[in-house]
Amino acid sequence: MSEDRKNKKDKAGEAGEAAVPRHIAIILDGNGRWAKKRGLPRTAGHAVGSENFRKIALYCRDIGVDYLTVYAFSTENWKRPETEVNTIMKLLEKYLHEAIDTMERDRMRMQVFGDVSGLSPRLQELVKQTNEIASRFEGFTANICLNYGGRDEIVRAAGKYAADLVAGRAEGELSEELFSSYLDSAGTPDPDLIIRPGGEVRISNFLLWQGAYSELYFSDVLWPDFGTSELDKAIAEFNNRNRRYGNVG
Repeated sequence: MSEDRKNKKDKAGEAGEAAVPRHIAIILDGNGRWAKKRGLPRTAGHAVGSENFRKIALYCRDIGVDYLTVYAFSTENWKRPETEVNTIMKLLEKYLHEAIDTMERDRMRMQVFGDVSGLSPRLQELVKQTNEIASRFEGFTANICLNYGGRDEIVRAAGKYAADLVAGRAEGELSEELFSSYLDSAGTPDPDLIIRPGGEVRISNFLLWQGAYSELYFSDVLWPDFGTSELDKAIAEFNNRNRRYGNVG
């Protein structure tokens, strides 16, 4: 545990506050419906939702969360209208540019999970630059799942392991730990808490391997309105759970 995180946890304990999960994952759901309720185009909801991601990420960093993973664009989202997809890609490009310019200074790492080969060459280059900068230092990490699907991630990991096996780079029996090293999230601890705003009660192909023992929290609040107070509610609920990992209570 970093000294900074330890200090924040100690302060939280002194104040009688809830313990902070080390890794929180969020499905960013409800942007389009938020805009529709206000008579706005769906693209407007994505713009507001992206600003909310910035606010929540900074809040997570400040309260001592080590990792935040968000589901920004799934392998199935390509089916959406072209204008909506283009807007999301432009917003992602904007945030990757900002990350490249500021994350080393702010000690806030950003990484991308997903099949980046399906993205534009420009976005692929930005992802490469972002991941390279993130490898230089330690600190709070925001993972963006982009062109990501849990099943697709597992299939790609199996393919990489099989290639290593054929090439003689992998030996011995396949274990959960070894297989995890082939996932996009290699080196990142499994999420303690998975949150889905927006009223739907399903995980929609998100972190299928990593979320095996995550606590799930569902909220009717649409993502653009899911502020820090809503996150505090989710963390408070997390602290009321009894995580047994298959053992008795």
